[in-house]
Amino acid sequence: MVLQARDLVVARGSREILRRVEVDLAAGEAVALVGPNAVGKSTLVRTLAGLLAPRAGEVRLLGRPLGEWSREAVARVLALVTSLDEGPDTFTVRDRVALGRYPHCGPFRSLSGADEEAVLRALRLTEIEHLARRRLGTLSAGERQLATLARGLAQEPKVLLLDEPAAHLDVGHQLHLFRVLDEVRAKGVAVLAVVHDLQRAAAWAQRMWLLDRGQLTAQGTPAEVLGSPACAQAFGVAVHAHRIAGQAAPLYQFSEA
Repeated sequence: MVLQARDLVVARGSREILRRVEVDLAAGEAVALVGPNAVGKSTLVRTLAGLLAPRAGEVRLLGRPLGEWSREAVARVLALVTSLDEGPDTFTVRDRVALGRYPHCGPFRSLSGADEEAVLRALRLTEIEHLARRRLGTLSAGERQLATLARGLAQEPKVLLLDEPAAHLDVGHQLHLFRVLDEVRAKGVAVLAVVHDLQRAAAWAQRMWLLDRGQLTAQGTPAEVLGSPACAQAFGVAVHAHRIAGQAAPLYQFSEA
């Protein structure tokens, strides 16, 4: 396992956001984190990334407690991609992606040949090489999100965490994004993504984590999680799976419970 959490408790003041969460993420694995709104999904991702300190429990990265890592060392191993792009509109796409190399070369040194190659690989993998000289402010939401993903890929991480990467994307850009994530996973990177579209999550992920009111209430294959009583209770719906010939993932239908 490349990333683990044990007995994780995260709180704001007296209110516990996450309670006794335990998860494992393996190399080359695709996991979808699902759950209703405001149950702690983003908090869990940020805690796993080391941006939030737990009140109790611990996160381990490559077997070592995350607290023993410097921020620069974490960023050389783990990349976080969110739906909110913090890059200035005046940055070019290439400049935005190149920020992913700073954990390796530092912010005040020129990129080496190896760094430039990593940036180019990220641009090619996300298929936005043709946008390299465009400024972020001229891009569509989908193009900008792909640039943010390319920045994370330029870090050459062993662990890729994504918080709602498909938010605000049209169906074409969603298909593109998840295809890229499949290619990344196939290279041995552990990928965890918060996904709101349960059908999309079921079609993409190998495993699924269901978070409800700060607790992990179900883990397993998408079929196991979506077919569980915990899923019906979390979303307040009835879940119906329909098998379609020639398709690996069932078609899920949701109705009021």
